[in-house]
Amino acid sequence: MAEKPEDQKKLFAGAVVGARKLTQDRVAPFRPRVRPIPRPYPREADAIAADRDHLSAHDIDIGAAEELLFLRSGISKEVMRRVKRGQIAIEDELDLHGLTVDQARLAFVEFLRAATDQGWRCVRIIHGKGLGSETRLPVLKGCVNAWLRQKTEVLAFCSARPADGGTGAVYVLLRRAL
Repeated sequence: MAEKPEDQKKLFAGAVVGARKLTQDRVAPFRPRVRPIPRPYPREADAIAADRDHLSAHDIDIGAAEELLFLRSGISKEVMRRVKRGQIAIEDELDLHGLTVDQARLAFVEFLRAATDQGWRCVRIIHGKGLGSETRLPVLKGCVNAWLRQKTEVLAFCSARPADGGTGAVYVLLRRAL
């Protein structure tokens, strides 16, 4: 025996009690964008540790519009594609705008140490495009490029998507803690 349309409506209304309307219709789960967190200048103990790490900044002329890309051997290109597309969640970020090279080096070392201690997989480093420098060339971009290549915990990095800073920022894929 078929139910009346009114009964069907009541059954449906009873079944969806407490349901909420979806606010987005994306296929992938929604990830809120990570906001930059200003970090204090590194402490003296961190400066000593940074000297121990002794990162050199090679004088590599990199233009503001040039994309950075680095992939250690043994890392698949598919993983790099996922990083480049922003498909791996950014767990934290470091903003180096307005810092000198020495301040940026210390902040960089402290940030990477904290990221590896936390077991983060992917982070973003904002180095800027150098438009505010005296020479209007990206000083920190070249330094970050050199520093990341020297750190063994860095598996890969690439320039960010335009929405995340474009050629003024990099996504960094880190080695998982053992």
